[in-house]
Amino acid sequence: MKNLLLSSILLLALSFTSCRDTKKSESVGDAIENAADAAGDAVENAADAAGDAVDSAVDAASDAADKAGDAVDGAVNAAGDAVDNIKAKAGDAVDAAGDAVDNVKAKAGDAADNATDAVKKEADKLKTGI
Repeated sequence: MKNLLLSSILLLALSFTSCRDTKKSESVGDAIENAADAAGDAVENAADAAGDAVDSAVDAASDAADKAGDAVDGAVNAAGDAVDNIKAKAGDAVDAAGDAVDNVKAKAGDAADNATDAVKKEADKLKTGI
């Protein structure tokens, strides 16, 4: 593209100059060369800027992906901790329920023993008549 541009500009410049006017043709040639150099520099600068923009976008996307991964890891860890806490509390509740059942059994046993003793006393009274 650069060569095509230079060639077109050179042909255009040659068509405006005469063979006798070499001084003017040299200055036109220099102007064409300067313009071509400036255009080439502009193209290179634009390409560099585009490359830098792509690199920045890639870096930003990578950073965002890393942060998203960290957030997912944090959520997984928090969920695991919550499950562990629920398990521990459920275990404590089962233990407390077991203790309550044992207490009820003990009190029922004591009540049964007291009732048995009372029945025996009444039976003894009836036997002895006292």
